[in-house]
Amino acid sequence: MRAEDEAPAPARPRRARRPHVARAPLVAAVGVGLLVVDQLSKHWALNRLSDGRVVEVVGSLQLLLTWNTGASFSIGSDLELGPYIALLALVVVAWLLWSGHSATRLGAVAAGMVTGGALGNLVDRALRSGPAGAEAGFLGGAVVDFIDLQWWPIFNVADVGVVGGALLLVLASVIHGDPHDQRAARGDGPDGAGGS
Repeated sequence: MRAEDEAPAPARPRRARRPHVARAPLVAAVGVGLLVVDQLSKHWALNRLSDGRVVEVVGSLQLLLTWNTGASFSIGSDLELGPYIALLALVVVAWLLWSGHSATRLGAVAAGMVTGGALGNLVDRALRSGPAGAEAGFLGGAVVDFIDLQWWPIFNVADVGVVGGALLLVLASVIHGDPHDQRAARGDGPDGAGGS
């Protein structure tokens, strides 16, 4: 068999590139917006609810000032896990900022919500010592919580951002999935036009 009779090997298709859309400004805008709203709401709670006053809002929703030295929903308060939780939150924020730069719009909003919420509670851990005013050490401060449903642990706006953002991240991954997998399923060629 001669070399010219052999069929040439098919050219290996190049991997299609996803057009780069920078989402970092959206992540940052949502994160900063949530951080500002969170800190303003905590400032309000400290000024209006520090005397032990309870504000009835609607149904079982009331506003009641509490301090949290543990994780969300006061988990681990008695174990003094605050500094470790704060360091873990810093790692999560760094990862979200790094990965959110090329996310879908929904994913970028979700990453911004989680980032802003985590930073809101980190600010509390760094700057607020709690009702007694005692020095708590590095990132060992207390988080201001004041939204009380009476059938759920007391929380704050930052917690809403973290939980809501995490749910949106899951939704975004279900809706959009991995863009590389979607192109492979459609059979997109190197130019993304569905060529063979």
